[in-house]
Amino acid sequence: MIQTIADLKQGDNFFLLAGPCVIEGEDMALRIAERVVKITDRLHIPYVFKGSYRKANRSRLDSFTGIGDEKALKVLAKVRETFGVPVVTDIHGADEAAMAAAYVDVLQIPAFLCRQTDLLVAAAKTGKIVNIKKGQFLSPGAMRFAADKVVEAGNRQVMLTERGTTFGYTDLIVDYRGIPEMQSLGHPVILDVTHSLQQPNQTSGVTGGMPQLIETVAKAGVAVGVDGLFMETHENPGVAKSDGANMLQLDLLEGLLERLVRVRQSIL
Repeated sequence: MIQTIADLKQGDNFFLLAGPCVIEGEDMALRIAERVVKITDRLHIPYVFKGSYRKANRSRLDSFTGIGDEKALKVLAKVRETFGVPVVTDIHGADEAAMAAAYVDVLQIPAFLCRQTDLLVAAAKTGKIVNIKKGQFLSPGAMRFAADKVVEAGNRQVMLTERGTTFGYTDLIVDYRGIPEMQSLGHPVILDVTHSLQQPNQTSGVTGGMPQLIETVAKAGVAVGVDGLFMETHENPGVAKSDGANMLQLDLLEGLLERLVRVRQSIL
């Protein structure tokens, strides 16, 4: 089980944060985790299971938000105990940090909340690794200030995640120059492949996406030397309760990771 970021960065491979957008139930989470653990073990990819225990950022009031906080956090803990892998989940308010930290190894700060000082400080004080997603509205260099808040609160276990920059009203782009720029701040940088392919603010009130470009974006990230990859994956994205439009079909994950490992090996 990881205790520090150094545990994730063992060897020459990238590490992977992957799982469903939101915990929909225990059986589903365990099935996905089992599949990904087998793949990442074979490919020697350090792995962190990802699942949001609650989705607070929803376009519409009738959107699915979760199965209940405690129930979902216990599912994350069950994944952790069953497969011996670390787990990561999002938190949305300072009052959630200690609660979530009791169940997970990494606390993730959503992009829209990356400037919230009380949230960053509360996450820092848990002693857990803190993964801060770069706001869609921020330059890579501006992430220095978000990271500094965590460090100055006494926690040097910080990771930064690129997840696209707002381009017009309904699209995102990834500026790959931002990956080495954020790495120069002294923290590992992750590329959130699937969220970078979101198409937000659709007239339907449901976020769209371009999953056909997942491999393109991921290969480019690995080629420029990103430390880790973040991908949401689901057995059947078409029926997923959140972010189905841009998640990776689970059956496609193994082949994709094999190709990404080859890209990684080619640049070493």
